[in-house]
Amino acid sequence: MFKKILIANRGEIAVRVIRACHELGIAAVAVYSDADRASLHVRKADEAYPIGAAAASESYLNIRKILDVAARAGADAIHPGYGFLSENAKFARACVEAGVKFIGPTAAAMDAMGSKTRARQAMEGAGVRFVPGTSHGLESVEQAEQIAARIGYPIMLKAAAGGGGKGMRLVDAPEELKSALEGARSEAERSFADSEVYIEKAITDPRHIEMQILADEHGNTVYLGERECSLQRRHQKVVEEAPSPVVDPDMRKRMGEVAVRVAQSAGYTNAGTVEFLVDPQRNFYFLEMNTRLQVEHPVTELVTGLDLVHWQIRIAAGEQLPFTQDEVTIRGHAIECRIYAEDPDNNYFPSPGKIRLLLLPSGPGIRCDSGMYEGWTVPMDYDPLLAKLIGYGTDREQAIRRLTRALDEYFVGGIKTNISLFRRILNHPDFRAAKIDTGFLDRLLKQKPAEAPADPKAIEVAAIAAGIFAVLGAAAPGTGERPVGNDSASHKAGPASNWKAAAHKEATR
Repeated sequence: MFKKILIANRGEIAVRVIRACHELGIAAVAVYSDADRASLHVRKADEAYPIGAAAASESYLNIRKILDVAARAGADAIHPGYGFLSENAKFARACVEAGVKFIGPTAAAMDAMGSKTRARQAMEGAGVRFVPGTSHGLESVEQAEQIAARIGYPIMLKAAAGGGGKGMRLVDAPEELKSALEGARSEAERSFADSEVYIEKAITDPRHIEMQILADEHGNTVYLGERECSLQRRHQKVVEEAPSPVVDPDMRKRMGEVAVRVAQSAGYTNAGTVEFLVDPQRNFYFLEMNTRLQVEHPVTELVTGLDLVHWQIRIAAGEQLPFTQDEVTIRGHAIECRIYAEDPDNNYFPSPGKIRLLLLPSGPGIRCDSGMYEGWTVPMDYDPLLAKLIGYGTDREQAIRRLTRALDEYFVGGIKTNISLFRRILNHPDFRAAKIDTGFLDRLLKQKPAEAPADPKAIEVAAIAAGIFAVLGAAAPGTGERPVGNDSASHKAGPASNWKAAAHKEATR
């Protein structure tokens, strides 16, 4: 087993990996940019090293700096988390050359599956059904027009090196194709330094369902069940659950066997995810493979009882999977909400700033993977993901009820978050009935939120709270700051009492 692991990431996933290291008796090394000096992952690690300016290109994406820290710290392995360098074959090769174990697949497997067009070519050879379209990048607008006419509109343009909705365009008619192709290529070049774009038939009202796999370095590959990832905004997942409400044991077996075949065809090892689109008739098509740990991995951990980060590390250390496919069981139901620093009232615009009050949910069936703490300033330089709130129950209904209760306990003061969005989703009758597809959230956001009837007690409590804030004034003891939203210019009184402010803060916990 490794003695020391460097985590080449930040935020909640870095905290998650650090905790796994400590549980396995491994020292954890953090790296941080100038903007992350006070971040939670820096506080949790055994050692922490600066790697440069806030810009990711100068810090978290700088391979040389990260490997220099690994050498200085004496780390014998690197965990990339997700995002940043996690799917970078060049980084995986550099780790091997530096004598540091990369906790993930080989560079060759990344090359095979990292490009969507190369993955589609490989799937053709393996006999795996995928969404109709091209397996090579488009060479011209004229070629795109011919292919789109053959497979029929609507079509989807996708960046071959893409992810997270970057370089992706839905095209409903021929007259939209030229400008959409130019836009997709331009965004792909900016995001991935690769302008290759290909065409896929757009499946109407699909579900996005993915299959988690684990593969050791001794030839054993298993699937760990599926995750429903259909709730997306701008092609970014927002809510995930396991198992999928529409997948029965037979469909799970068939999807799982295809996922294993995909992984084995690429010589894949470690944790990975094979993604599928599922049409309304429950036909499924290979979409792509993510060669890393997924953001939504906790829902699989809760329904299988397996710690995926532990197994990533143990597989990288040469251990063999001690269980077979028949021994993998699915129990209960788990749903995850991605908590973002976003303003729901301003088109979900990022909301960086200082967290002045933080009330975290807990109780039966609740898990919170978080990278924030009270007093921390959320930087504006990175993805606004703050935390993941996961509810687990014996069935889907209990998981929804527990998660709803936990959302009511969750409060992040000082910045805006999307917590209110999840209350809308979980209370929507179509979500409750599992009538969802990839367009569900876009349709929901176009609807005006239903206003709950006024509660006289809630109005009275709000009035009292407003009065207390007006009297106390200070946001925190010793700061001399006034609460957010309070018009300090209208205050003629002297400095507020720090004792009163401290008492108020404790009373509101």
